[in-house]
Formats: sequence, structure tokens, C-alpha cells
Amino acid sequence: MTPAARLDTVRRLATPEGCVIDLRLAGPVVRARAWLIDFLIRVAVWLLLVVLASQLGDFGAGLLLLAAFLLEWFYPVVFEVWFRGQTPGKKACGLEVVHDDGRPVGSNAAFIRNTLRAIDFLPLLYATGFVSSLLNADGKRLGDLAAGTLVVYVERGRRPALGAGIDVGSEPPPFALSREEQLVLIEFSQRAPLLTPERAAELAGAAGPLLGGVDGAAGALRLRRIGNFLLGSRAG
Repeated sequence: MTPAARLDTVRRLATPEGCVIDLRLAGPVVRARAWLIDFLIRVAVWLLLVVLASQLGDFGAGLLLLAAFLLEWFYPVVFEVWFRGQTPGKKACGLEVVHDDGRPVGSNAAFIRNTLRAIDFLPLLYATGFVSSLLNADGKRLGDLAAGTLVVYVERGRRPALGAGIDVGSEPPPFALSREEQLVLIEFSQRAPLLTPERAAELAGAAGPLLGGVDGAAGALRLRRIGNFLLGSRAG
């Protein structure tokens, strides 16, 4: 596994046009939060349908069953196809569904990944999907594996990390580093402006002795300075 892969859940892809894009994969916690929001929306719609159907007698009961089927199975498909891979829950959590190569999700992939939710749900509360997401590097449930899709963070409007857009300077490391350690620090200095302050500080906490007793945002900034120093040395 490369240093970049260990550093953060970012997948770097090269497009046929020669462009390079970064996809930041979503973990199971934020995906569960998005699912819960969508579930509550469906429950609210379901309750509204129950009230309306109760006024129509047996005919209303039949319509209610049909509406419940469409709501459960086609709610996520319609939103993912027509609204850039985002259900209301995913949009609220800053997530979207894309193909493995970064393209917007299509109707076939959306149908496959959502149809297999029934298997991912087994035996209870998406236990199978959760285990599957832990067993592969891209955090995919079975539906994503079959459809060739990823759930990623939306890059638009992301809050920059502390110190993004400013020159944080450079400083030499306090002791000699291996080549792999140098690559990790250089990668961190380049990616840190794209992370939230909390995530940058969390990653910096793994540096241990390099922090020199500081932590949090100050530790992240120190690692960025060391990374900048190493990057300048390599460029020279």
C-alpha cells in the first residue's frame, strides 16, 4: 500500500483525457447518517400516505401497498440518477454516488446497488453491508461491489483546513527520516489544505516524536512545514 493510501481515504484517478482527480471515500459512519436521514424522510412520506389512504377504504389500501413498494425501492434510484448521485440524506451529509472511475452514476448502476440493499441489510441493520465495507479498501458494501460504484464526499464547497491558502513556511525534521516517511510527510503537506482542521489534526497525531510536544492544529502546521522542507530539498 502506498503512503498516500495510508494517509487518508483519497483515491487518485487518471481520466482518459489526461486529468487527475481525487475522490475522498466516505466511511460507514457518515453513510449510516445519510441513510438515517433518508429513512426518516420515507417514514414521514409513509405516514402521510397512510392518512390519505385511510380516506379511500379498500382501494386506498391497495394504493398504499403500491406506493410503499415504489417508495422503498425507487426512492434512492430516482434521486441518485436525476440528482447527481445524491439522495436528500446524502446531500445533507455532503456525499454522492459515482462510478469507480469518477463518472456520475448511471441508471443501471443505481438500480443494481439499491436492489442489493436487501442482501446488505441481512441479518439486521445492514450488518452484511457493514462487514463488507470493512473488508475492502474502498469501503464498499455488496451493492457497490456489484454495481462498480463508490460513495464519496462532494468536493464543492468543502471547508478548508486551518492555514490553507497561506505560506506556512518550512523547517527541517528533528531527526533523520526514511524515504517512506519523507514521502508520507510530503503527501501530508500537499493534502492538508484539502482536509478539515479536525481531520488534519487527527492525522498529524500519528506522527509522534515529529510533533515535538505540540498537538492539534499546531501539530498539523508543523508537519506541513517539515513536508514543505522535504519537498524543497527533493526539488533542489
